[in-house]
Amino acid sequence: MDRNDYDNNQEMEDNSLDNQEQQTDTSAGIAQTAKQNAKSKQEKPKQKSGAKTLMSGIIGGVISAVIVALLFTTNIIPIDQQKNSNTASSESNEQSAPEIAETVASEGSNIASNMDEASKAVVGVINKQQQSVWTQSKQAGAGSGIIYKEKDGKAYVVTNQHVVEGAEEVEVVLSSDTRITAKVLGTDSFTDLAVLQIDGKKVNTIADLGSSKNLKVGDTVIAIGNPLGMNFANSVTKGIVSGLDRSVSIDTNGDGQPDWITEVIQTDAAINPGNSGGALINSKGKVIGINSMKIAKTSVEGIGFAIPIDEAQPIMKQLEKDGEVARPFIGISTASLGQVPPQYRDRIQLPEEIEGGMVVAKVQQGSPASKAELQQFDVITKINGNKISSILDLRKYLYNETKIGESVKLEIYRDGEPKTIELELVKREK
Repeated sequence: MDRNDYDNNQEMEDNSLDNQEQQTDTSAGIAQTAKQNAKSKQEKPKQKSGAKTLMSGIIGGVISAVIVALLFTTNIIPIDQQKNSNTASSESNEQSAPEIAETVASEGSNIASNMDEASKAVVGVINKQQQSVWTQSKQAGAGSGIIYKEKDGKAYVVTNQHVVEGAEEVEVVLSSDTRITAKVLGTDSFTDLAVLQIDGKKVNTIADLGSSKNLKVGDTVIAIGNPLGMNFANSVTKGIVSGLDRSVSIDTNGDGQPDWITEVIQTDAAINPGNSGGALINSKGKVIGINSMKIAKTSVEGIGFAIPIDEAQPIMKQLEKDGEVARPFIGISTASLGQVPPQYRDRIQLPEEIEGGMVVAKVQQGSPASKAELQQFDVITKINGNKISSILDLRKYLYNETKIGESVKLEIYRDGEPKTIELELVKREK
């Protein structure tokens, strides 16, 4: 019963009392007679024995119970009204019920504990660059990183390649605000990953790497990082998995053309500049992604991306061990048909049924392409029977479907005539 209902009922009770007082004068005779009868009954001595008194009490209790039951069943006293009057007490009892309290407490405490541990494993990564030969290196940017391994007194941090790009010195800032100089072991621009090494003496927490394989759209995820720099270190934002296997084009050399397509996790958890390289964790506190980028437009809100941890771990191992990612190499520079300068287009002859392909712009001396006698203005249309219409198609097939040392067949057109060239893939050198 809310407060308004209580005031209305109180007013009705007051009016009822007023009516009773007004009726007292008109019923004086009846009241006087009732008083005299009551007085005469009181003057009579009580002669009932103890047994009779007990029996009377039992009979009276039974009769009272029957009457109350009849009143409820006949709706003379509404059950709903009785329930309403006890609403507050019943809700209080439900809220304090052990099974509900344990469920809420258990779930909340586990998430808080895991988030606390995961947060301690997320660090700041400071990119320091020298502005001139006369000055010392100063902070040029800040991002986030994840301590994922500790071995032989060294700790290893994974972050984004663009966080440490161009750095002359890198510092890692622990959750305790301790700053440690870091060594960049390796970077990879295609996956936007980098691995750092630091002294492990002051490292107390290592991230628990999970798996991104069984993620589902709608799963709860939490982003941890340092948005807008170290002033907001170890910020936590909550969201869901908004999409899986999203393909995002990446320009690795800054020429405005996409050089690679990466598969990422989409989330609506707030990701801001400085969150790059931080952890995307699940409700169990396990890292399932590495925060990498977001769509930064005024008309767009809540579209951030993370590198799946299952895709990142093989790259992390290669960077940690070799300092680079070994990928197959052909030894050519290419351009799409539309990118060929007008003065050279007459050098390209294709049948009308051929709609796409990659034009060889340059052949590197000593490369597999050079040894296979691939030539400038050759048009590559297929690799191992798979159509090629862009450099992305070529790289994606090479990097995902082939291995160093394998041989591949290129179907090309030279002077309008089809040819097949076979070459052996080698490791790309720095």
